[in-house]
Amino acid sequence: MAHTSQTPTKTSYDIVIIGGAIMGASTAWFLSQDADFDGRVLVVEKDVSYANCSTMHTNGCMRQQFSTELNVRISQFAADFVKNLPDYMGDPRVPQLSIRSFGYMYLADNEAFADILRANQLVQRAAGAATQLMSAEEIQRHYPFYNVDDILLGSINLVDEGLWDATAVFEAWRRSARENGVEFVENEVVAITKNVAGSRVESVTLKSGEVIACGQVLNASGPRAARTARMAGIDIPVEPRKRYSWVFKAERPLDRDLPLTIDPSGIHVRENGGGTYHCGGHTEPDPAVDYDDFTMDYSLWESHVWPILATRIPQFEAIKVTHEWAGHYAMNTFDHNAIMGPHHEVENFFFLNGFSGHGLQQSPAMGRGTAELLVHGAYRSLDLSPFNYDRIVAGRPIIENAVI
Repeated sequence: MAHTSQTPTKTSYDIVIIGGAIMGASTAWFLSQDADFDGRVLVVEKDVSYANCSTMHTNGCMRQQFSTELNVRISQFAADFVKNLPDYMGDPRVPQLSIRSFGYMYLADNEAFADILRANQLVQRAAGAATQLMSAEEIQRHYPFYNVDDILLGSINLVDEGLWDATAVFEAWRRSARENGVEFVENEVVAITKNVAGSRVESVTLKSGEVIACGQVLNASGPRAARTARMAGIDIPVEPRKRYSWVFKAERPLDRDLPLTIDPSGIHVRENGGGTYHCGGHTEPDPAVDYDDFTMDYSLWESHVWPILATRIPQFEAIKVTHEWAGHYAMNTFDHNAIMGPHHEVENFFFLNGFSGHGLQQSPAMGRGTAELLVHGAYRSLDLSPFNYDRIVAGRPIIENAVI
């Protein structure tokens, strides 16, 4: 579908955000709420239908079960933000949301991964999460539909971990940011111009031809992050990785909620409601793909995914797929964690990239932190500096053992 490019109303903005999906919208909204900031913000989004963006192809869940305290804290803020959305946004039109906390169930079929789950639980409990470890017998008692013959240990958290309405939050952010003066246009940044010294971005050029001067630039372009960075002569280790989703109906639905189950094979499946379930997976190997490649691999379900599902949950031998699609992870190949903060040489070029599949749940904290950094030059509410781009330059990865 062809889109008509929209022209910005001004030729100069204090902040230009490249990418208007969940991260760009979150940052824009938090900027619009900062009493110390009265600058002009432009959000440039290439497709405001968001048909192929990661935000709209997401699993739609959040979890506390990470192996680093900071990632746990980020999700705790997300849970509080979602559950108290009208208060945070100060808008009675915003819906009162909840989290359907069926939990994430990690299953370990070997001692090495069981040890990781044990270590992760210590980190999570210390941060205040309610993660509990379960033996195979305990899993069988609470969730008798699982086949746990090969399972040594499970890990689950039933507090603030599960399904939430990300679309409602996304729409509320965009509407409120607009009402507070942020300008959103459907267009595309095709070039970035730096000063002679190469130390600052001076302007961005839009597909429609306009050259827009800018004080700061934020790369929030999801799986296209590397393409955006290259326009400024910057390399960033983010690439699109294809992730497949299937929604299916069971002939005999389970008699209780199905946690978001991470099978040792890497396939995950969760409750969807009404006797339907949502399953996700990817091919092995897992190559980078073209930015516009959303072609479905129809053989993957029959040959790989369904046999694993039916083995783990025998009631899923009789199911019917009702919807299927392919989306993209913005995969940070360096360490699978967010890349934030300023570039070390191009001082007014900022990153909000590489979330590797957990961006949606991290968007409240990451948008808030990025807005703080852009306005105040520092993180104020939660110190997110471990995620800053300088760790890429220094070769200093954040090891996160709980990536799905």
